[in-house]
Amino acid sequence: MEPKRSVYMDHAATTPVQPEVVEAMLPYFSERFGNPSSIYALAREAREAVEEARGRVAVAIGAEPEEIFFTSGGTEANNWAIKGVAAALRGRGDHIVTSAIEHHAVLHPCRALEKQGYRVTYLPVDAFGRVDAGDVEEAITETTMLISVMAANNEIGTVQPTAEIGRVAHDRGVLFHADAVQAIGSYPVDVDAMEVDLLTLSAHKFGGPKGVGALYIRRGTRIAAFMDGGAQERGRRGGTENVPGIVGLGHAIEIAIAEMPRRSARIAAMRDRMSAAILDTIPDTRLNGHPTERLANNVNVAFRYVEGESILLLLDAHGIAASSGSACTSASLEPSHVLLATGLSHEEAHGSLRLTPGPGNTEEDADYVLSVLPGIIERLREISPLRGG
Repeated sequence: MEPKRSVYMDHAATTPVQPEVVEAMLPYFSERFGNPSSIYALAREAREAVEEARGRVAVAIGAEPEEIFFTSGGTEANNWAIKGVAAALRGRGDHIVTSAIEHHAVLHPCRALEKQGYRVTYLPVDAFGRVDAGDVEEAITETTMLISVMAANNEIGTVQPTAEIGRVAHDRGVLFHADAVQAIGSYPVDVDAMEVDLLTLSAHKFGGPKGVGALYIRRGTRIAAFMDGGAQERGRRGGTENVPGIVGLGHAIEIAIAEMPRRSARIAAMRDRMSAAILDTIPDTRLNGHPTERLANNVNVAFRYVEGESILLLLDAHGIAASSGSACTSASLEPSHVLLATGLSHEEAHGSLRLTPGPGNTEEDADYVLSVLPGIIERLREISPLRGG
């Protein structure tokens, strides 16, 4: 029997912190531990580190440093974008347009706002998970104040026509927010080219630490403060800054952008090889998401007659870490809302598998997954009550 390997293929859920990032962060836990809001030398060192990181993030996405606001992660940044605009523009409108396949960090704030009297339109997607810019335009009303459509989907990897949606929004005088948490490091993200007013990112998705992210807010955008209690982040987000995390975010995004052309090409080739092999060798299997307009590292397939959780458990027994959807809903027994929105049945959605390789994965890792997976699916189908005959 072939010895069990350890293969991590869930980089869409989180990524290991790059060694260079850890090294950059370490001094700010002990040697340079000052509070950036104080005025003495130790504090100034911390303040300078925060501002240097702000500049690195700005360069990475084509923004200005004063348009970058640090948060505790993507969820907070999404909440701030949606609730902050809703609060600031309540006198002008009460309508938000989003899509049916957004991350729950967007959907849940929208539902919370509905309970406060706001109206939200949840746009459908096509079979590949793409939002039609024409549908966005049709959904806009006189009271629409915000459109929020993710740059790329975390589950099926589909990349959205962000620039088209942004042009529609701005032609109608509506603010546009994009959750780009999965996009950073996979393909170029530029706030002007994408026509966004607000953009969300999270460090742990591209080799940085957990617990830190950022929200880009275009200069002049009306948005309420997210957290009261201090003058940090130019009075918009109170609370002592997570200096080590912010330093890590800055270094991680700089590395991710510099390495993106080489890494993305190699990982996309691995993605395509794995997708083709799975579809060729395992019958009753379909690829989820757009066949070409998708993230470089996303393989998402649905296997008929089996359950995703069982696949994950058997893969784990072979030392392979994967996912059946969003990590934030992995404890839920409900099928993925993303897969259902693309037209899959409950049965098909339950039988999905997401493999997201990263920079540390090798061709040998891919071969190992491809050698193990067919046997797992065959074994599960043999005992499946879902398979007739």
